[in-house]
Amino acid sequence: MSIELSPAEREVLEGWARRRKTAQALAQRSRIVLACAEGQSNAEVTEALSVSRPTVTKWRNRFAVDRLDGLSDKPRPGAPRKVTDAQVETVITRTLEETPPNGDSHGTSRSMASGLSQSTVSWMWRAFGLKPHLVETWKLSTDPQFVDKVRDVVGVYLDPPGKAIVLCVDEKSQIQALDRTADVLPMMPGTPERMTHGYVRHGTTSLFAVLDPTSGSVITQSYRRHRHQEFLRFLKLIDSSVPAGYDLHLILDNYATYKTEPVKRWLLRHPRFHLHFTPTSASWMNLVERWAGSNGHNDARRSGDPLVILWSLDIPIRREFVLMVPAPVGVQAAVGRRASARRWSTAWSMVRRAVRSSGGAWGWSRAASRGLRTRSWTLV
Repeated sequence: MSIELSPAEREVLEGWARRRKTAQALAQRSRIVLACAEGQSNAEVTEALSVSRPTVTKWRNRFAVDRLDGLSDKPRPGAPRKVTDAQVETVITRTLEETPPNGDSHGTSRSMASGLSQSTVSWMWRAFGLKPHLVETWKLSTDPQFVDKVRDVVGVYLDPPGKAIVLCVDEKSQIQALDRTADVLPMMPGTPERMTHGYVRHGTTSLFAVLDPTSGSVITQSYRRHRHQEFLRFLKLIDSSVPAGYDLHLILDNYATYKTEPVKRWLLRHPRFHLHFTPTSASWMNLVERWAGSNGHNDARRSGDPLVILWSLDIPIRREFVLMVPAPVGVQAAVGRRASARRWSTAWSMVRRAVRSSGGAWGWSRAASRGLRTRSWTLV
């Protein structure tokens, strides 16, 4: 039986055959019909698509009679439906339009299961793509110079000036420096890393970070406070870390610390620094935000690290992460876990030396296996 397709039918069948989200059974049936429409025999289609000959015959005949509708599965005999369309409509309408009477922010599958099972309500929500427990946020920038700032920042990313380095700078404040009341037990096969629920507070710290989007390298420094004095110290660190002869284009958000008079005077004395500010409520344009959100202060959140003791003593810690990620987007610090007794003894010796010496410097570096990552700390 020959198959002839109209242009509309061919377009639909080719879409079903190519689309990744198409059910595999429907995609295979579409390929069978398309092959038959090319004039191939059942034997040729069987060999080309690696299907049985009865399968090719079945779907050739079904399409010849019912066209596109014939490729769908026919209703099979079985128990009648226990949930009516009216019940489905009631549940979906209540989910979308009604507020729970008990003051909850949203209904649950159990609270909505009046006359139905909890699994039935969950099935309805999945079928309609409803997830009442999830909330997404959004915010629009009201910056009157939004377009100009976007063009400025994007232009610096895509086409930086000659003899210039583009750096993304950000600051995270109010990072809690916590210490567990007992040693952290390392992860073992079948057992996750474990730590006590109790902790000791060592105050808060602020983390300044600068990201080179072309190489993925990150330099961070921690301070107890986040005033313009700390920002100036961080600018001096950047100035000393980048060779002379290069202009520095810094991309920052609109934090007030960056716009104080002492900072402006310092920038006038260092003309190689050029600041580019992202629009208000659009700090996502600063690529270092991506790093800070995923790894920037995990060291403090993952309590049990001896470095929190250094933070609590108001000792600035310079840390350099050499990242093996050249892409400017999705940069993540390759930082390993730390939970060993030797780290604690090393940290305490660092504290003692730093407290006893005034203005001294002490450095320690550690290279991971195969040189995949390097970390260094310097007390300054």
